[in-house]
Amino acid sequence: MPAEPGSNQSVERALTVLRALAAGRTELRVSDVARATGLGLSTASRLLATLEGMGFVDRNPVSGLYRLGLDMVSFGGAVLNNHPVHREARQTAQDLAAELGLGVNVALRRGDRLFYLLNFEGRQAPRPFLLAGQYNPLHATGLGKALLTGLTGDERRTLLPDAALHAYTHRTITTHEQLDEELTRTLSRGYATEIEELALGRACIAAAIRDGSGEVVAALSVSGPLSAIDLPNRETELVQSVIEAADSVSINLGYVGPAHVVPQQAVASEVVS
Repeated sequence: MPAEPGSNQSVERALTVLRALAAGRTELRVSDVARATGLGLSTASRLLATLEGMGFVDRNPVSGLYRLGLDMVSFGGAVLNNHPVHREARQTAQDLAAELGLGVNVALRRGDRLFYLLNFEGRQAPRPFLLAGQYNPLHATGLGKALLTGLTGDERRTLLPDAALHAYTHRTITTHEQLDEELTRTLSRGYATEIEELALGRACIAAAIRDGSGEVVAALSVSGPLSAIDLPNRETELVQSVIEAADSVSINLGYVGPAHVVPQQAVASEVVS
């Protein structure tokens, strides 16, 4: 992998190795890391040994395979503890997951994807892995749609070219015309839905989180299997809970609501008087 102009090649390569380990759900061999990063075997091996010595990588003493080291947790915890959205949303999301029995997620937009900042699992929506730190597409998720309401149509088309609107299931939105209609509906009712658009058998309801400037900075969702979400019977209940939770986080971030617009008729009356 070529280094960016002006970058420190050793640092860039080491970070590339860490990213490869983070992307894997299983432990990796040196050859796996070399293939994922485009580095030579000797370079990958040397970098892994250095990172292992610093505690950023652990090696299984039996298999010799590599995984991220526990020292990385300290960095992740420090990042989250200092992030304003995580600080304000954590307790709200945890309480909501316990109350509803569903998964509750908070995500940010990072470039053309959403990034899970935190997630809590309810008893009806267990997962075998943590979502925090993972990425997903914007157009195929309720969280992503809520985040996209902060952009104009032109901005969305620049961010997500037509080729980026991949179909993950037969229900995925794959054109900007469909996406425009969906986001208009999302803005008018105050929440987004995702029903089997990213994965079959799953659904979610999401709402945008705004900061003190009024910008969409994150989104909060409840998610789970179709049988647990049960939209035909629970949509009203879940929508109310999601919007109230997102509004609570927004208020804690300094959001005071849209500026009050005085009706023109009232303005005219004041001028006459």
